[in-house]
Amino acid sequence: MSSASSSIVFNDIFTINSIDKDGKRFDRVSRLYARSRNYDMDMTLDYNTELFPVSTGETIAMALASSLSRDSGQAGGEAEGADVEDKDVWRPDSKGRKGLEEDYDYVMYGKVYKFDGGNAETVTVYASFGGLLLSLTGFFRHMANIVLGDPIFVLLRK
Repeated sequence: MSSASSSIVFNDIFTINSIDKDGKRFDRVSRLYARSRNYDMDMTLDYNTELFPVSTGETIAMALASSLSRDSGQAGGEAEGADVEDKDVWRPDSKGRKGLEEDYDYVMYGKVYKFDGGNAETVTVYASFGGLLLSLTGFFRHMANIVLGDPIFVLLRK
C-alpha cells in the first residue's frame, strides 16, 4: 500500500458509482459514492463541486496521508533547525521543496473522528474535513495505519 518512509497511510483508485443519490442538499457540495479497484473498499465523500468537478463512471485516485511531506521524517531521525519548524507546513517553502499536494488536484485537511467495526474483518473509518465528511469501509488490514483522533489529509486526482 505505501512504503515505510511515506506519509501516505492509504491509497487506491475508485470508480464513482453515483453522486447525490439521496438528493442535493447544498449548492457547491455534493456527495459521491465510489468503489475501489484494488482493495474492494466503499467510499462516501463530500466534496466541493466547483473545485473538483466529477461525474458518475469516472475513476479517481484517492490517498489518505498523515502529512503532506513526501517523507515521514521517521527514517532518518529528526531534522535540524528550520526543518523541524516547517515539518508540517502545507505551503510550499522557500527551499523549493514540494509536498504531496503537487501530485493531486484536490486536497482537504481534517480529522479521523470514528472507527466502526461492522464485523470481525470489516471496519468503517469516518473523517471530517471542516464539515465535509468521508466514510471508508473495507477490510481492516488495509486501514491499519489510520489512527483515530489523528489529523489526516485526503488527496484526490482524476
